[in-house]
Amino acid sequence: MDMVCNVAEVRARVAAWRRAGKTVALVPTMGNLHAGHMSLVRAAQREADVTVVSIFVNPTQFAPSEDFDAYPRTLEADAALLRANAADLLFAPSVDEMYPLGPNTTWVEVEQLGRYLCGANRPTHFRGVTTVVSKLFLIVAPDVAVFGEKDFQQLTILRRMTAELRFPIRIVGVPTWREADGLAFSSRNGYLTEAERERAPLIQQQLQQLKRAIADGERDYRALEDVMSAALAAQGFKVDYVSVADAETLAPATSEDRKLVIAAAAYLGKPRLIDNVTLDLT
Repeated sequence: MDMVCNVAEVRARVAAWRRAGKTVALVPTMGNLHAGHMSLVRAAQREADVTVVSIFVNPTQFAPSEDFDAYPRTLEADAALLRANAADLLFAPSVDEMYPLGPNTTWVEVEQLGRYLCGANRPTHFRGVTTVVSKLFLIVAPDVAVFGEKDFQQLTILRRMTAELRFPIRIVGVPTWREADGLAFSSRNGYLTEAERERAPLIQQQLQQLKRAIADGERDYRALEDVMSAALAAQGFKVDYVSVADAETLAPATSEDRKLVIAAAAYLGKPRLIDNVTLDLT
């Protein structure tokens, strides 16, 4: 596996693969890679002949109060892990390479879907995500792009963006990779203290409990959200949201909606943890 840091070289590599008749998959990441990311790489390898993994900590998806400067950057270890998992190319650009004219003034934004869940309290986050992913799509020009289902809202928004902008790219969602106790893998899990790490799986446990209640016929979704929020708060979580939402619009679900996503975000000490489960009532 080679690592390249500039746009021109990535495009040259992809053009050579195209001439050889090969298909290309892209796995966009922000680095600090773990087993969950490797599940995305394996999925990409099943979907295409060659796999490009990007590592770029994107400043435009961080609010001024968030952890852009502190976000872990482990490029050497990440490259070694990707080599061990047979990725074909690592694209690791600088901020100047991705934003060559300085502060960004051109944005790609998917309206409505970013209003809910994580977007409610992070109003500029998904604008940064869709803009940088659009740049990566234009740079790499993949046939397939692979994303994790842990970031359900992000995946939903990127599917919509890809369809509306007519990118000739197939979006593949990969089920959340979890620790043995159910905690979703995340680069931010490393911020957890030992005591916090023991409590962190409660998010998934509470989501499953809420899902069972709905499957058993409960339909007062707002009350169920309040119960889960209180249960997490009692265990030391600072709850951002718990939401039973329509899986397509991400708006708060009503009793008429049949395809649901049950999502939560909460701080436990330093890190903000997110997770979700889905439920089809059809």
